Amino acid sequence: MSKVSISYPELGLFAATRGMIGAGLGLLLANRLSRGKRKAIGVPLFVIGALSTIPFAVHLFKKEPPQMEE
Repeated sequence: MSKVSISYPELGLFAATRGMIGAGLGLLLANRLSRGKRKAIGVPLFVIGALSTIPFAVHLFKKEPPQMEE
């Protein structure tokens, strides 16, 4: 198992992208708004969240671990 070190700004960005996916999916599945409004808001949120997660995840897992000073 490998460890990934993540800073607070990176954690915030990761949470925001996951939140966009969840909000978009929630809008698409809910029946609160009309179908047209749900699709107009939910699809872009879901797609942007999903597409921005991919390069962010690649950045996190290719990042070199912090070096310990001796």
